Amino acid sequence: MLTLQFDSPPRALQILCVGAHSDDIEIGCGGTILRLLSEHENAEVCWVVLGSTGQRDAEALMSAEIFLATAKKKDILIRNFKASFFPYVGDEIKSFFEELKERVSPDLVFTHYRNDLHQDHRLISELTWNTYRNHLILEYEILKYDGDLGSPNFFVHLDDAICQKRSARLWTASQPSGRKTGSPPMHSWRY
Repeated sequence: MLTLQFDSPPRALQILCVGAHSDDIEIGCGGTILRLLSEHENAEVCWVVLGSTGQRDAEALMSAEIFLATAKKKDILIRNFKASFFPYVGDEIKSFFEELKERVSPDLVFTHYRNDLHQDHRLISELTWNTYRNHLILEYEILKYDGDLGSPNFFVHLDDAICQKRSARLWTASQPSGRKTGSPPMHSWRY
């Protein structure tokens, strides 16, 4: 099997994680982020959650802090765009992406799968590609009931230690319903 190696740059590896809602990043690519942080001690992460309000703000911040505990540097941005209405405030979200572009120029970007059936996820993916088109972008999928999973073309193997760490961190961050989430120990990507 061919592997993708990230050479250790003379500077810190810069990673941008973009999620539409609180817990999207954790569920979609949390294990991969943990693996990258374990392999790149000097990694710097910008973690962006766009649709969070009220109690979910605190949950999003706590979860990001837990996942990024070993990052050399972390920048956690939580915005309050109204969930499920992103297409109707797309100009405001596009303006945020333009500001983000001035703030971070990452080596690697994680965002939603472009054909996700959730309208907020699709818009975030589109704006990520529009803003960071000359960067390496990997799209993550979130397993959900509407069955819109595609055909991934990139897989990240997660060993037992990373899976256990990811599961423990997901269980630490609560959800409003008290339901805890998880996904298989293999993440799939498109690029």
